[in-house]
Amino acid sequence: MVKTDLHIQGMTCAACVRRVEKGIMELEGVQDAKVNLATSRATVEYDPDIVTREVIEQKIKAIGYDIMDTGRESAGRTFKKTTLLVGGMTCAACVRRVEMALKALEGVKDASVNLASSRATVTYDPQGVGVKDLAKTVEEAGYEYLGLLEEAHEDPVEAAHKREIRELKIKVGVGAVLSIVIMMGSMPHWFPFLHGIPRETMLPVLFVLTTPVVFWVGKRFFTGALKAALQKTTDMNTLVAMGSLSAYVYSTLATFWPQHFSTVGLGLHVYFDGAAMIVTLVLLGRLLEMKARGRTSEAIKKLMKLTPKTALVLRNGEELEVPVEEVVRGDVIVVRPGGRIPTDGVVESGNSSVDESMLTGESLPVAKELGSEVLAGTVNQSGSFTFKATKVGAETALAQIIRLVEEAQGSKAPIQRFADKVASIFVPVVICIAFITFCIWYFLVPDADFTRALLNFVSVLIISCPCAMGLATPTAVMVGTGLGAESGILIKGGESLEKAYRLTTVVFDKTGTLTKGTPQVTDVFVLPEIPRDQFMKYAISLEAVSEHPLARAIVDAGRDTDMVRPGEVDGFEAVSGLGARATVGGKSVVAGSRRFLEEEGMDVGQLGKKADEFLASGKTCVYFAVEGKPVGIIALADAARETARESVARLKEMHLEVAMITGDREETAQAIAHEVGINAIMAEVLPGDKAGEIRRLQKEGKIVAMVGDGINDAPALAAADVGVAIGAGTDVAMEASDITLIKDDLRLVASSIRLSSLTMRIIKQNLFWAFFYNSLGIPVAAGILYPVWGILLNPMFAAAAMAMSSVSVVSNALRLRRVWARQKNL
Repeated sequence: MVKTDLHIQGMTCAACVRRVEKGIMELEGVQDAKVNLATSRATVEYDPDIVTREVIEQKIKAIGYDIMDTGRESAGRTFKKTTLLVGGMTCAACVRRVEMALKALEGVKDASVNLASSRATVTYDPQGVGVKDLAKTVEEAGYEYLGLLEEAHEDPVEAAHKREIRELKIKVGVGAVLSIVIMMGSMPHWFPFLHGIPRETMLPVLFVLTTPVVFWVGKRFFTGALKAALQKTTDMNTLVAMGSLSAYVYSTLATFWPQHFSTVGLGLHVYFDGAAMIVTLVLLGRLLEMKARGRTSEAIKKLMKLTPKTALVLRNGEELEVPVEEVVRGDVIVVRPGGRIPTDGVVESGNSSVDESMLTGESLPVAKELGSEVLAGTVNQSGSFTFKATKVGAETALAQIIRLVEEAQGSKAPIQRFADKVASIFVPVVICIAFITFCIWYFLVPDADFTRALLNFVSVLIISCPCAMGLATPTAVMVGTGLGAESGILIKGGESLEKAYRLTTVVFDKTGTLTKGTPQVTDVFVLPEIPRDQFMKYAISLEAVSEHPLARAIVDAGRDTDMVRPGEVDGFEAVSGLGARATVGGKSVVAGSRRFLEEEGMDVGQLGKKADEFLASGKTCVYFAVEGKPVGIIALADAARETARESVARLKEMHLEVAMITGDREETAQAIAHEVGINAIMAEVLPGDKAGEIRRLQKEGKIVAMVGDGINDAPALAAADVGVAIGAGTDVAMEASDITLIKDDLRLVASSIRLSSLTMRIIKQNLFWAFFYNSLGIPVAAGILYPVWGILLNPMFAAAAMAMSSVSVVSNALRLRRVWARQKNL
């Protein structure tokens, strides 16, 4: 027997748990199945000789739930995730076809295809399937494999995008010119100079002009329809091809075999203009859509332009200009004023200020001196300095940001699944509606007319193309995640966007998140028996020798005053967990806790009352004694970040509940919470229990975001509905989070939630109008308005309306840029 864990998405109640457990247990070979709603996990024990993990997953999906990819080894298999670049996709049906083809490949666990970014993210078993197999599958499905995202030195999708725009411009230009001529020839009564040309002469000319428009200008539609037919499916190309070909074939027959139509009593009408205009207008819409979609990935283009091509490296005492790809860790790099920093590193000499705005969103230049970290892609301002490269190539923060944004823009929001399911059945349904429309108008309507029936048939096909449905979500996700990256907010993908806007509660970790994470001196209390300057001299001299974090904070406070300098210290001795003692300037000095002084036989006296006041406000006290007599106290605290209070206020304005979680004692937690404006506190929580507290809140029905930075926050970040890691945090915390704030500005927490809400609003608007458009357009095209108002929809107008629907969806997504520019600093 083999036991495995499956992470299930979509369960909402106990009934879901029972349904999943019952479904799994129905499979032959399954010994036991336990499903946990809180953790969304099913633990299944089964016989691998009878049933496989893949069969169990398929059963769960058949029941109506999804399997979450954990990227971990399961049932003896290690899955790998890669992103393919796919060319030739035009609508939601194309997305569905590529996804189904990849998922059908043995060894592929999951595949998610994004129309807007032309990417397919595939999770597969490298032992059972290779990249060549994935590429072959994409091409057999009728699309172009453009390579792997992670291996692309330049963006092949962008190159293919530019080629397609060039081709579309040529074909739209040719189609427009010929269509205008064809339309003039089809309506000679409008143009006096055409009155003398016989109809028998004009029709063959129209046929000759229309043929290249339909079959050369519109080649992509027929090629796409054929590929779809070979896959036993349909898409938007099928609709356009059927509509334009119907008008073209009917007009050709009426031109060359008119006697057939006269013998059966049909009028001689031709629609070469309709066939040509349909192809041209749909292609024009495609061109406008492609140009608009090119603007959705501006964030990636800007980020990729940040890395300089060369670096000035010091080798053997000489400055050498080398390609940035040849820089290795440990190289010392020279940066001149105005130069762009080529890699991540640490300053070794010199000082300057660096503009990090493009990377972090920080508007003011950041001072850099010995030991300061510098980031690839940022711009040096005034001074010169050298730094040692610590991260190069794909290791740099800029490269990681680009990777995260690319993955996010290629992701699919859960709300898109509904549109994809609709699109998978939409085209066949439309074709059926079109044939029913033809039959009604030809057989059942009084004074039935073949021409009218044909026009309505074509109009239904053309106006129904599902492009807008396929673009509604991915374009908005691309714009939203791109705007986040430009503002210092890295959002992992559409799912994170969709979850963030539904939040009800935001939980902040205290140390290193709400606070700076390092103690600072807040108060100095000295008895009258000793001058303050003398007291500080003793304190700083003793602590300057110590390596304790509190000691460093005291020394830094003394250095900031620039009035007290350390004296000579002899016989320094550190007492673990208690304090230290030494001789300073010939005087015996002791520093440490109250317990340490009392063990040394000293009575802290009135210092104890003052210390109690400091402790009540959440501060830590260090006692000092000179020559065996306590003389003063230095109080320290982990100060709140400057932006913490404003961040909490913004979240409350958004009607979100704000809480703080910490391992510190209640008094310390209360002090910081009061300072930043938080009422709900979870204090004295061990690191391992933080995730449990998050789950407790979730069981109360709250949708929770966890904001943290440290390695001990990673479990809580992963457990939360949305994990938010701040930029100064560890790589582990960032990996476990859904959103990463590149800089230490807590106001970005509210900004990220606001951006999520704005993006979801755009997505819902797009989906509404995409569905509303087709719901309204199809009945009108079928002739529902004709009995009352005598209105029928000309196929040319249907083609124009269909083209504009896609453009409007992309344009609405781009509108997010203007809205965000107005609201991001609110």
